[in-house]
Amino acid sequence: MSQKIEIEPRIYVACLAAYNAGKLHGKWIELEGKTADEVREEIQAMLKASPEPHAEEWAIHDYELGGVKIDESEDMDKLVELAKHLKEHGEAFAAYVNNYGADYATLEGFEDAYQGEHDSVEDYAEQWLEDTGSLAQIPENLRFYFDYEKYARDLELGGDIWTADSDHGTVYVFYNN
Repeated sequence: MSQKIEIEPRIYVACLAAYNAGKLHGKWIELEGKTADEVREEIQAMLKASPEPHAEEWAIHDYELGGVKIDESEDMDKLVELAKHLKEHGEAFAAYVNNYGADYATLEGFEDAYQGEHDSVEDYAEQWLEDTGSLAQIPENLRFYFDYEKYARDLELGGDIWTADSDHGTVYVFYNN
């Protein structure tokens, strides 16, 4: 069922002096395995190579972060940390960040909330009921009549869980915490 989508986090940083002069000058910077200081060094090297003298200002003009939205002047420490978690947890972490916002999403919150990737919300509900023993009092021959779809709907409408669709037809399930 789980087909973790690999995210190769990177940003395109542009020289604003060149941009304002009508020239395109910038660089794609891979974030995986780098420290914030290493990213800052790459930005400074890009500025030093600018066609405009005394280039000092830059902005993030593009990025590939699994759909996570960032600012053009995002804090590098925060960005490198985000990239690390996106690389480790993939599309599910991106869905979590997009739900809570980059300023509020944490790895601990993700780990507490994330209930896995499932073929459907109904499959999650059925698994959860089995794992918790909630259906133990219902005889095996009657469990077939239990409506997992309605139960899953109630979990979502009641605010117990929230979901995000994956890019490959499954659903990520999260506890609301």
